[in-house]
Amino acid sequence: MTDIIIVDDHPLMRKGLALALDAEAEFNVSGQMSSAEEALEDIDELEPDLAIIDISLPGMSGMELVKHLQARKPDIKILVVSRHDETLYAERAIRAGARGYVMKLEAGEMIVKAVRQVMRGGIYVSDEINERLLMSMATGGRERITQSPLEILSDRELEVFELTGHGSSTRDIAERLHLSVKTVESYRARIKKKLNLESATELMKHAVQWVESESAT
Repeated sequence: MTDIIIVDDHPLMRKGLALALDAEAEFNVSGQMSSAEEALEDIDELEPDLAIIDISLPGMSGMELVKHLQARKPDIKILVVSRHDETLYAERAIRAGARGYVMKLEAGEMIVKAVRQVMRGGIYVSDEINERLLMSMATGGRERITQSPLEILSDRELEVFELTGHGSSTRDIAERLHLSVKTVESYRARIKKKLNLESATELMKHAVQWVESESAT
């Protein structure tokens, strides 16, 4: 029996994933949490074999939770299930320690297959992302370091940058990520500094171009 926890702040998503997994004889969903902090609080008691984690969580991001779990419980396998485009986040999630990445739109039909592959010791990503990971390993990651904000921004900054590229306002981003408007403005200021951008307009233009180019590759 494989014990699984689900960390997602959307109750319907947690319920859907739990139903799909509990329908399989070899899986047992032993815990459902709405935040990274709740997961870290319960992890010692539950001792799951696998954690399914959403990237966009209130408070600590899912990506940070992946890193914390890797440090505290290196034997736990981690599968990221996220609404974020895999071309933007899958590589980062794998580098952080996850063993797979599934888009939420595909999660219902793919989650059982993904969990089985991860529990067998494999990595579950799309063929496109698998090819990217192999290319990145072959080139030592050199191709993307100077080209992509993926390598420059923190996990939360990247979330803010992506949402900016999708046209979200500061208030929209604050509500989506459960942050204050002031905090989002601080993230935007840091992004501008790191990417050498002078204005909010320039940030928006750069973010839109980057999201479009990453999604098209």
